[in-house]
Amino acid sequence: MTMVTSAGPLISLIAGILILIMPRLLNYIVAIYLIVIGLLGLFGGHLR
Repeated sequence: MTMVTSAGPLISLIAGILILIMPRLLNYIVAIYLIVIGLLGLFGGHLR
């Protein structure tokens, strides 16, 4: 049986566990997420 998982839910699960362990980590996770989404929005179509 082959299990295929996507990265989104796995990253969310890991981030949620880390936030429960260290609540201050939430600031960094949100900041990194916003930066990555912003960069993908600006340059996503131009990287190919």
